[in-house]
Amino acid sequence: MRTRSNAWTPAPPTVADPDPAHSSARAAEILAGRRTVVLTGAGVSTPSGIPDYRSPGSPQRNPMTIEQFLSSPDFRRHYWARNHLGWRHMDAALPTAAHHAITSMQREGRVSGVITQNVDMLHLKAGTTPVLDLHGSYGRVICLTCRSAISRYTLAERLEAANPGFADRVASRGAIEVAPDADAVLDDTADFVMVACAECGGILKPDIVYFGETVPREVTDRAFGMVDDAEAMLVAGSSLTVMSGLRFVRRAWTAGIPIVIVNRGDTRGDRFAKLKIDHRCEVILPSLTAAPALL
Repeated sequence: MRTRSNAWTPAPPTVADPDPAHSSARAAEILAGRRTVVLTGAGVSTPSGIPDYRSPGSPQRNPMTIEQFLSSPDFRRHYWARNHLGWRHMDAALPTAAHHAITSMQREGRVSGVITQNVDMLHLKAGTTPVLDLHGSYGRVICLTCRSAISRYTLAERLEAANPGFADRVASRGAIEVAPDADAVLDDTADFVMVACAECGGILKPDIVYFGETVPREVTDRAFGMVDDAEAMLVAGSSLTVMSGLRFVRRAWTAGIPIVIVNRGDTRGDRFAKLKIDHRCEVILPSLTAAPALL
């Protein structure tokens, strides 16, 4: 892996001006001719109607932690009741112009790999492949005992059979606020009936990394390998607040490869970036497709 001297201190990034065309041109100049690894966060998906936790103006949210989920059947029932409503909203979401731009750059050889912190599967819907789901995917459900996996669609059918009319009863009480992790904001879940693993009767959990949970080592190692194999990094729509994303930016900086960050608001990785663009991903990223493709 390429390394730079630890004595060097990262300088403040160059912040592009508000003109999207000028900003995109500067980013394209940095990334041109370099195999680029892309790290995406919630900011690429908010135009699809999927809320996030940390963008400017986002309401304060209290997502369920892994400790809560494992501690009590009541917590699990509360989660699955809300998820039974919220996952449908995420499943209906469509990719943004940013997702399609990343797919285009990948197909043309500009993007060597995509690591996403999102669980919404929108990169897959946009045709990007392969994609490393750093925090898992809302579309899979696993058993914590036997580790068998089923699709979220299969679980939805089982939950619907166990809770006929539940969604209609909740909808009759008014609008439902959807949370970023395919959850829904819902207070009264006491009458919801949970289901267990059909194979062993164990506890079912969405195949996503909860707050307080650790990303599996094999996933982290694959992500580090993608960074090591790249010649540039593009961070799109992530505040890099949690270490699970920031560590890859630090890895890229240590390797001496240029980093471009596109995000509304400050990020924890700004000081490592060669260029930071404070703008919307769906505006900036499509313009990057005009950069020369690798030969």
